[in-house]
Amino acid sequence: MGKIIAIANQKGGVGKTTTTINLAASLAALEKRILIVDADPQANASSGFGIDVKSINHSIYESLINGLDPAEAIVKSEMDNLDIFPSHIDLVGAEIEMLNLSSREHVLRNLLMPLKDKYDYILIDCSPSLGLITVNALTASDSVIIPFQCEYFALEGISKLLNTIRIIKSKLNPSLEIEGFLITMYDSRLRVANQYYEEIKRLFQDLVFTTVIQRNIKLVEAAGSGKPALLYEVDSKGAINHMQLAKELIEKDLKRA
Repeated sequence: MGKIIAIANQKGGVGKTTTTINLAASLAALEKRILIVDADPQANASSGFGIDVKSINHSIYESLINGLDPAEAIVKSEMDNLDIFPSHIDLVGAEIEMLNLSSREHVLRNLLMPLKDKYDYILIDCSPSLGLITVNALTASDSVIIPFQCEYFALEGISKLLNTIRIIKSKLNPSLEIEGFLITMYDSRLRVANQYYEEIKRLFQDLVFTTVIQRNIKLVEAAGSGKPALLYEVDSKGAINHMQLAKELIEKDLKRA
């Protein structure tokens, strides 16, 4: 059975979507069966694989609100082993529409559970908020990866996310675990970045991934071209870092098995 991992942080601009796209591509290159669930109305995880989100007929919105079978919305990427459950701008209104649904926090979980046997990893790209869609993502997940930039405001806001995770773990999803904190956009030349890196390691210890995602322009260029860094420039720091992350994730799971 596969593993569902949410990529979440309520602070924007910390690399959630970049992590989702490039970790998924790296895992697929390592011959794991991957599904990306784009749970962000901006749909960047979808367009990051070249999907024209304006022209798709079905998306996660129709599945959440109308009960559409995810199989009718999921599309194949250009990579073997990697499928995408795309998003659409309509998802903006989904939280209000879901308020009247029974078990509204479990809608996404009910959609994804039948897919766990088909994929090794299901990665959910969450929006930069702690609203009902993100609550659904965390309720559906086995664990959460928290991308984390080495700066003051990122550290300041993390308590809100950790509190949300605690609430969901106590009331909605007792098995939810923190997969790890992932340092992103890291520049070792900056003293402040090194200071916050050491502080993060001190606070969260073994929960911090050994892999660090370095600041790399190729990650930005790759996203703009509708490709993961692995397909855009395989030798770039961004591609190499995410491949290291994929291997670290797999290794952690093998140790737990």
